[in-house]
Amino acid sequence: MTTVRIPDDALALACGADRVAAAFEAAGCTIERVSSWGMHWLEPLAEIGGQGFGPLTPADVPAVLAGTSSKAIGPIASHPWIASQQRLTFARAGRTRPLSLADYQESGGWQALTRARGMAPAEVVAEVIASGLRGRGGAGFPAGIKWQTVANARGAEKYVVCNADEGDSGTFADRILMEGDPFQLLEGIAIAAQAVGAQVGYIYVRSEYPHAIAKLEAAIALAENRLAPLHIEVRVGAGAYVCGEETSLLNSIEGKRGEVRAKPPLPALEGLFGCPTVVNNVLTLAAIPHILSPGGAELYARLGIDRSKGTMPIQLAGNVQHGGLYETAFGITLGELVNEIGGGTASGRPVKAVQVGGPLGAYIHPSQFHLPFDYEAFAAADALIGHGGVTVFDDTADMGRMARFAFQFCAAESCGKCTPCRIGAVRGAELLDRIMAGGAAMTDAVEALPQMHNAPKQGRSRDQDLQLLHDLCETMQFGSLCALGGFTPYPVRSALKHWPEDFG
Repeated sequence: MTTVRIPDDALALACGADRVAAAFEAAGCTIERVSSWGMHWLEPLAEIGGQGFGPLTPADVPAVLAGTSSKAIGPIASHPWIASQQRLTFARAGRTRPLSLADYQESGGWQALTRARGMAPAEVVAEVIASGLRGRGGAGFPAGIKWQTVANARGAEKYVVCNADEGDSGTFADRILMEGDPFQLLEGIAIAAQAVGAQVGYIYVRSEYPHAIAKLEAAIALAENRLAPLHIEVRVGAGAYVCGEETSLLNSIEGKRGEVRAKPPLPALEGLFGCPTVVNNVLTLAAIPHILSPGGAELYARLGIDRSKGTMPIQLAGNVQHGGLYETAFGITLGELVNEIGGGTASGRPVKAVQVGGPLGAYIHPSQFHLPFDYEAFAAADALIGHGGVTVFDDTADMGRMARFAFQFCAAESCGKCTPCRIGAVRGAELLDRIMAGGAAMTDAVEALPQMHNAPKQGRSRDQDLQLLHDLCETMQFGSLCALGGFTPYPVRSALKHWPEDFG
């Protein structure tokens, strides 16, 4: 009997994977639901004896089984998209069944945890520091230093919190990992707990990820004996973007309103319930089992460039021909990612802009495509790597409207704790309305900002308005309590710098 392997992650399901699986089953095949390979433009993707077929519909099934399908892509493992990657965090992607303890163990699972529990906590922390691993959630802070701080802190209780509130547009690596390889995340959390002396871990997941939540809860139940004495709980957010910021997330877990806390004190010293807390992103914790395998820290440190060590799961989205997840070592150029790996725009039109780092990342002009994917290189170019999301726009994009959206988004998602973010975003949208209208009366407010009905002050020139916009951006960047208000100026300034013609 023919065995057909089909992904069961949220994207594959949205593309019709269940219907394709049902058609193969009706044809007498055995179905295995596996994790996603990350080649999203080919979903639903089926694998039979190592050979791939996609994107499929139920009508394609007879031709696939007859060996006459035009959707054949050859051996999946040797497809250029897969073969050119350096997969560490996503080494199991497409190869294992997400909730199979046997698959996980046979592919090296739990070895790192077993090794870590045979080491002194300080030795575990030292290996993470030696690897050069930096937080993959956006800030890029050295993970080992954070762990060391928590390990050395005094507290009646200590916690490990996984930030799975993946809210940036164009990002989906956390979701793919939680849905496709949940045991790897649990193993990383358990190693972190062992290193810092925590007995309880929390995974904070956005409510928009029901499939990930179900997979995590099932995985925790299946791995309970492996994880003991560590207790792990899944906590579901309520849709607030700002809860991706670590202190807002901690407030939410505690049952409080999701708003930013002033720092200091840092969560590493006074975090969840006032206790020392490790807060790491999904991809950070999922990299730990590889790093704690024998020789893993040394291998990880050899990959990448400068202070950006290891690999980064990069997510290609937007108007791009080959959208999906591409894991590679730091150092690849943005041009390679967009034009060679991504295949250029899906529309076939020229690339106009690329936004890296979510809705508050800078818009990067094609003239900057030489930039290496590296934290310091992007920072020097007034840009962000963030969570590794790359969103592509073709030449029909209106960058004035995109810049305005940054203010609109910030105003809608602000927790309201600090004035620069709460008020600055609204005033910024008003200013851009005036600038793009050439100083005339302000355009009608969008639904997200119904309060903007007052007419702008008259008498300022365009240059004065632009200077005021610059001053406002500076105030938001340096005066906001968290990155929501602090990063909003990045897309605004970059759009104005590279596409001034789109501002009227």
